[in-house]
Amino acid sequence: MPKNILITNDDGINAHNLKTLYQTVKDIGKVYVVAPAKDQSASSHSFTLRKPIKICNIKNRWFSVDGTPTDCVLIAHHAIINKSIDLIISGINDGPNLGDDVLYSGTVAAAIEGAILGIPALALSYLKNGINAEPAKKLIQNLASHFLKYGLPRKTLLNINIPSEEIKGIKVTGLGKRIYNDMAIKLKGPSNEDTYTIDGEMGFELKRGSDFEAVYSGYFSITPLHIDMTNYRELARFRKDFSKLDKNLK
Repeated sequence: MPKNILITNDDGINAHNLKTLYQTVKDIGKVYVVAPAKDQSASSHSFTLRKPIKICNIKNRWFSVDGTPTDCVLIAHHAIINKSIDLIISGINDGPNLGDDVLYSGTVAAAIEGAILGIPALALSYLKNGINAEPAKKLIQNLASHFLKYGLPRKTLLNINIPSEEIKGIKVTGLGKRIYNDMAIKLKGPSNEDTYTIDGEMGFELKRGSDFEAVYSGYFSITPLHIDMTNYRELARFRKDFSKLDKNLK
């Protein structure tokens, strides 16, 4: 029996990279495409709660969802594919998801939802859209075949970024530090009301072993992410501190 692969993204059902991703893995398993009806970039892990969500069956095993990437995964899992997804691949995003970007990314959020559901999941992003597409396809095919067979550790997903320089290889990395120089730009709306656009330039700290270092040096960056956000190194200290506070409250 062929394994079921779910493809989704945050750029929307009409994104060119979604079609490229489908063509890349269509011979590896039984592929379903469930993606947002329109661009949901930077939607993070938001989902639609207690409101009807419109779904359109565009063609065989292709569905658009009037919602977020997380909505797409939840609807695919609980309804369309009926809890039988073997691998989730999200992307290929048309820009990088490096360092702190993963907190805002709808691409990564879809893979996070997969990890929550216990499904192996990959998030894929280009540093510069479409550059190194052929090496990326080979990597994706190898990764898809491998993780369909062996899976991923519990609560773990992979965040993968594709470099724009000549490919030197693969590096397994940690998350780096993104620097956001965001500005709230004041504009006048259609009724002369004040509106604001959040925009600005982005930079990063060049840290050894980080995803930034790898991808800007010509390497595929593969970062294992874990959905348990507990700071275990600080547990003992905080337990001690708050035990004192607890006694003072009694």
